Amino acid sequence: MNTSNAGAIRVYPAPAGATLRKEYSVRVRPLAAGEVPTDDDATAEGWQSVPVYRVKIDSHYVQESSMCYFDFSGRVEVEVKVNGWFYTYRADVRPLSVGVEPHVQPNRVTFTLDHPANLSVELNRERHHNLHVLAGRLLDDYDQADVTVEHVLTIGPELNDQIERARVGKHGSGDERVVVRIKPGYYYLFDGEWRLPSHVDVILEGGAVIEGSLIIDHAEDVRVRGRGVLYLADFKRLAGTNGVMVTFSKHVTLENLILINPPHYSVFMGKSQDVTIRCLKSFSCEGWSDGIDMMACEDVEIADCFLRTSDDCIAVYGSRWEYRGGSRNVHAHGCTLWADVAHPMMIGTHGDHEHDGDVIERISFEDMDVLEHNEYQPNYLGVMAINAGDKNTVRDVLWKNVRIERISHGRVLDIETKWNKDYNPAPGRLIENVRVEDVDVTTGAVTAGDEEPSLIGGYDAEHPVRGVHIRNMRRDGVRCVSLADANVQVLANAADVTIE
Repeated sequence: MNTSNAGAIRVYPAPAGATLRKEYSVRVRPLAAGEVPTDDDATAEGWQSVPVYRVKIDSHYVQESSMCYFDFSGRVEVEVKVNGWFYTYRADVRPLSVGVEPHVQPNRVTFTLDHPANLSVELNRERHHNLHVLAGRLLDDYDQADVTVEHVLTIGPELNDQIERARVGKHGSGDERVVVRIKPGYYYLFDGEWRLPSHVDVILEGGAVIEGSLIIDHAEDVRVRGRGVLYLADFKRLAGTNGVMVTFSKHVTLENLILINPPHYSVFMGKSQDVTIRCLKSFSCEGWSDGIDMMACEDVEIADCFLRTSDDCIAVYGSRWEYRGGSRNVHAHGCTLWADVAHPMMIGTHGDHEHDGDVIERISFEDMDVLEHNEYQPNYLGVMAINAGDKNTVRDVLWKNVRIERISHGRVLDIETKWNKDYNPAPGRLIENVRVEDVDVTTGAVTAGDEEPSLIGGYDAEHPVRGVHIRNMRRDGVRCVSLADANVQVLANAADVTIE
């Protein structure tokens, strides 16, 4: 770790067995206050090489992409080179809102960072074989561990036995928290999963790669944090394996994890309360490999995450399977979303259709960057979508400060009570009180593709949409003063739809 007056950098060596990719070479170095990056990398000092992992993306046509991660404080310079012959004539670093301006040379691209950012580096407009740079905040050293895991190949049931012995050794009550530290290395989970007990704090150090799924079921007071990687690319699609499951649980925190190619949800939540997901990064490439989905959950915060998924990035539903009830008090903010398939943000499809449906309410998405929305199936279009089905009522929804950089195919808004017969035995009941504020849409030919009109409408008179208010929407920087300007069509059975 570099500790000069330029700040500090922490790079995590990849363990033996990690699946790396050799298309890019990445280095990072600290910059002192006032120091100007140099065009001559041979004269610069302090460079550290950063391992580059393989991540697969886009189930339409699965591609191999690249990802690297490191942590820093202060100001740093990042260098990206393509291995082999490659002439770089253009580089885009997104989200554009971060304001990174790359310096392009024929054989290298450099840029500076002075704050954490999750970035897509796209050389010569390449969006599939791009490089994802996950530059995090340098964390303080973690707590002293009660249980440390290292120099083993498989993590099995005996680890939970160690946790319980450590709990007894604290001479505390049954809710005494135990801290478990997973040291750098490559680990397999016995039977592909680890069921975490209550009152445990699991720390995955940077450079730790775990092959398997974490399950938090009927548990409480569980934290999983650190710079480690959950690797699930070798699990078969139809296994239905999730990266992390949080079911019938409460007081759960997931922080700073990186998930590589779970075949199903990155994080699935069912009938859980008080869940915080912070700084999580995930990549997926299979059908139904959503990012963060929840059924019948309350009091959920999703913050500062990066999700590039092959189904909905974030979805909020009511009842499904054994998870019964509505969802409420869900707040997502500061995230970067890239939907290679389906919706970046989705609300409302599933509910208690066998009875009177569910209520899904008080849902907000703020300060969100959408790098891409690409979907061709007509029932699944929309960057910001409420598709109320299964007799559900969806109300009190806010989208605010949303920046949409690219729609390859899709639409900005889809707010409908509908009967999607692929999933819904009945149409949704009602959508009401939706606010869409401070939304920027880029539509230029260079950065966007085939956009369809946004839709707002009810299934019929008994299943309406009412109270949708759009304020300060901009398209290519021009404020929309009419629904036509916003490319919004109001269908039948919608009332009180306004724009200002």
